[in-house]
Formats: sequence, C-alpha cells, structure tokens
Amino acid sequence: MRRLALAVLTLTGVLAVSPARAQAPEPAGIACPASTGPSTRCLSGQDANGAWYVIAMPADWNRRLIVHAHGGPRTGAPEPADPLEDLDRFSVMVRQGYAWIGSTYRRGGYGVRMAAEDTDNSRRIFWSIHGRPERTLLHGQSWGGNVAAKAAELYGRADDGTLNYDGVLLTNGVLSGGTRAYQFRADLRAVYQYVCGNHPAATDPTYPVWQGLPAGATMTRAELRRRVVDCTGIGLSARDRTAAQGRRKREILAVTGLQEDELIAHMTWATFLFQDLVQLRLGGRNPFDNSRTVYAGSSDDAALNAGVERFSADPQAVAMLAHDADLTGQIPAPTLTMHALHDPTVSYEAEAIYAATVAAVGRSGLLVQVATDEDQHSKLTDAGYLTSLTALEAWIDSGVAPDPTRFQADCVRAHPTRGACRFLP
Repeated sequence: MRRLALAVLTLTGVLAVSPARAQAPEPAGIACPASTGPSTRCLSGQDANGAWYVIAMPADWNRRLIVHAHGGPRTGAPEPADPLEDLDRFSVMVRQGYAWIGSTYRRGGYGVRMAAEDTDNSRRIFWSIHGRPERTLLHGQSWGGNVAAKAAELYGRADDGTLNYDGVLLTNGVLSGGTRAYQFRADLRAVYQYVCGNHPAATDPTYPVWQGLPAGATMTRAELRRRVVDCTGIGLSARDRTAAQGRRKREILAVTGLQEDELIAHMTWATFLFQDLVQLRLGGRNPFDNSRTVYAGSSDDAALNAGVERFSADPQAVAMLAHDADLTGQIPAPTLTMHALHDPTVSYEAEAIYAATVAAVGRSGLLVQVATDEDQHSKLTDAGYLTSLTALEAWIDSGVAPDPTRFQADCVRAHPTRGACRFLP
C-alpha cells in the first residue's frame, strides 16, 4: 500500500496543481455577448497560471457573484474568447443582475484539481478587482459540475474558516467522480470494436481500446465519424442504410443502452478524451475495467462476451484518477443540484452516487437535489436556472433547505410562459 501511495504522489504530477496564485495583469474591456443585455460591461484577462477569464458586470448589479466552472473537458489550447460561449449560454443569470466570471482553465485536457484551482483563482481575481460581493455562488455545468464540486471541497473555506462560497449550484453535473463517470464509454469502445472492427481498423497500429488512441495518433473527428457511419449507417436514410449496417447499429445500441443520436458523441469522447486522459494524464496506464462485465442485449450474448476485448484496470491509474476527480462529499455550504432526468450525456444516476457520497460523511443536510423532465445536457431552461438560484439564495438567507416538491409551482409562478418550467416532484 505504501508503494502504491508513493506511486500516486509521483505520477500525479501530470494531474496535480501548484498552490493558488491570484495576481494577474489588469484585464481589458471586450464586447459582451448581446444576450447579456445592452448595459453589461465585460472584461477579459489572464491569470498567473495562464488561464483566460471573462467578467460580466451588469449595470444593475445585485452585489452577487456567480463563479462558473465550464464543462468538457475541452482538449484544445484555451483561447481568450472561450469563456464567452458559456457566458452566452448562462446569460440569463447576468440579465437577472448577477455578476459572472468564467475561466478557460490553464490548459486543455483532463485535470479536475487543476480546473478547480483555476476556477477559485477566478474568484480571487474578481474579489481583487471589485471587492468582495455580498454573496458569492459557485456554479458548474456538466464536467464543470465535477470541477465546481471539487473546488467547493478544496477552496470552499478560507484559512480562518469563513466561507468563500455562500452556496453551490451544480447542473447536469458529472458528480459520480472520475473513476465511475467514464467506464460506460470504455464498455462502448469494447462493444463497438466487437461489432464493427474498424476502430482500430485492420490497417491501424494495434492498441487496446481503453487507450482511446495511441500516443501521437492524429485521427480527426471527421475520420472517426466516417468509420462509425460506415459501420452503422447512423445519419443515413433508411433507403441508403444497408441491412448489415442497420443490424450492427441495433446491436450496439441494444447492449449499451444509448440512443442513435448519442452514439457518435460518446464515441468521440471515448476516443479523444480517453487519449488525453490515458496518455497525457495517467502515464499510459489504464483506469478502466471490463474483466468481469457481462454484456447483454445483443442477438448472441454468449458470443459477445466470449469475443469482446477484455481489460483490467491498473491500480495506480485508478488511484491517480480518484485523487484528481473523485469527490469526498465534504460539502461546506448549501449545495443544490439540478439534473435533467433524460440527460443524454451524463446519466441521472450520477445524482444518487453523489447523494450517497455526501451521506457517507454526514453532510446530507447541506444537499438538495431536483430533477427536470428535460432531455438536454449542455443547457437547461432559463426558468430552471433562475428558480434554482432563487431557492438557493432563500436557503442561504433562512437556513431552511428548499422543498424539491415546490420547485415546479414556484417556477410557474415566477415564469408563467408555457413549457418554461420542467421540474419533477
């Protein structure tokens, strides 16, 4: 065990981060997305670690700040304008009077602790420029939910014990932690390769599917899409799709439980994100395991389970990934999660895993979870975000946790437009 612990400390250099530094050059004014409103001012700058950030200040600032953690992870190099996409997506918060800051993180690729530090650095920068607001809220969407939850655990309290974040909002978050969140995509790669045999193809270098791609491989997303379409006919009309393609598509979807319009997206993550995670962050080690998985749903499960590629996780890789991305449940402040029941990217089951993690350390009193009947991942309804923020603020004010069964009625009362409110009991 000591040898494993030492290995984790050594190997996690590729995932670990340095102590937080908040000093940064003065930001410059930039054009805001039109969706934030005509009177909003935006600033762009770069922190001491190289992460770009954008600040949005509404003219009627309510003295609240939202610190945003973006999803992904994005595998490309960060660009100064990258946070504008998230600012536009969540602009309803700015129109409601909240100031907003979002960071690109210092580099692309996987690294939850790195992204959590950069997220908290953005809070420090905002406070250094505009002073400490009356209230600071932390928001994370998708993988950013994992990042925000980790940031709350690591930086939720100052050295004197006071809260840095008065409340936390996690939406469609990857709250099952890194060691659990991606196994289903490793299973997808194994099942896909058994059925299709073209990723890797016979002409490619041989490599295990859990790698995503070999180090240095330069496959493009367009090439990956071509291979998936060649095998399954996904995206083709019924007239253009062959019977063999249709059969292979049905096999993959039946075993994995995915919908047709989700397959290419998940194959993309299981290719390029896996390449980054395994090759660049885990030293080539495998964090995935299907050695005992029993696959079901195909036309011949016995043949599938006998022929599918099998792999066993490297304990060092699992320990490294757990240190970086798994959550402890030690939430320091009122935390509200909102998750689409039919989220096509992050299963709603992540919420139960997070609830159990929080309960195990006795923090369930600081967690409230609500669901919507939506089927989107990257963006939920504006009314949903505002209702959740209102409930979180009321919880902070009163000390009384909100009742999930009241969210729909409260939402409809504040946002009566038909279809704006999608909360479930």
